[in-house]
Amino acid sequence: MNRKPSPWWTPDVHADRRPFLLARNRIQAALRAWFAMRDFIEVDTATLQVSPGNEAHLHAFETAAIGHAGTKTPLYLHTSPEFACKKLLAAGEKRIACFAHVYRNRERGPLHHPEFTMLEWYRAGEAYDVLMEDCALILALAAEVAGAPMLVWRGATCDPALPPERLTVAEAFRRHAGIDLLSTLEPDGATDRGRLAAAMQAAGLRVAEDDTWADLFSRVLVEKVEPALGFGRATILCEYPVAEAALARPAAHDRRVAERFELYACGVELANAFGELTDAAEQRRRFELEMAEKARVYGETYPLDEDFLAALAAMPEASGIALGFDRLVMLATGASRIDQVLWAPVAETAP
Repeated sequence: MNRKPSPWWTPDVHADRRPFLLARNRIQAALRAWFAMRDFIEVDTATLQVSPGNEAHLHAFETAAIGHAGTKTPLYLHTSPEFACKKLLAAGEKRIACFAHVYRNRERGPLHHPEFTMLEWYRAGEAYDVLMEDCALILALAAEVAGAPMLVWRGATCDPALPPERLTVAEAFRRHAGIDLLSTLEPDGATDRGRLAAAMQAAGLRVAEDDTWADLFSRVLVEKVEPALGFGRATILCEYPVAEAALARPAAHDRRVAERFELYACGVELANAFGELTDAAEQRRRFELEMAEKARVYGETYPLDEDFLAALAAMPEASGIALGFDRLVMLATGASRIDQVLWAPVAETAP
């Protein structure tokens, strides 16, 4: 007879989790000191926002503020502190870091939790390549504090002492899927679905009639590219197509791709970074495209944060990154599930 697992708060379960949780505290304290030594200001942003973010496939938790007259104003638990952090850059802050509890609906599994901790940091006036160097140092620091010679996930290992491999998305598509991604992009960054579909069919990958270019791109990334990244040493996957980088500026050397990278270790995505887009009109256009896609796929949209779009006019050139802190702790401690490194996980709900 199958028995329901014990709650996380039972003494025996907590005793098993406690070493991971104490390591989490040590890693967080070490990272706070690391940022302070580099003149970062730690900021604390509000969880409730008028917009949770405007990416098509991110899902938020919605609530409402009730006024004295009983009127209700929709509010959302943020999916990232990004909008608030960029407003602080517009206000004049130069280097900021933030440990923020963030919330994403429709997400739960070994690597996903509806409430988790995002570590974000921003550098005004600095290139996004500097964030790549930050990532390498942070991986090594987390492993050292946890007393781990290797980052580990499901039997895979990654040596945090080795410099990460830097791999463009186009190189990764060619290496792991045999697809020339750049041939499916126009000089201005527009996408050609037919070319990508043909390349995928030639490579033996599934293509459905109603797949958009973005659907096809994601399928190659998820099925062929991501499972091959971050083994032995970390991988920095950079230069995403502009169509897949909603908040990043185009690269100076090739307008088809953007200043976006993701950090992988042991096949796990740890961080997402941008050379930040500061063109408010272009940002609005991209958000509207994302919300049109969200309406098409899910039948819902989120409002735009007009205050954020206004702040972009005053925001300096900057680079910024969001790192899944809980996932970093998992890999540094050898935990197999994200709930093992959360002090008080959200209760499971009935399907």
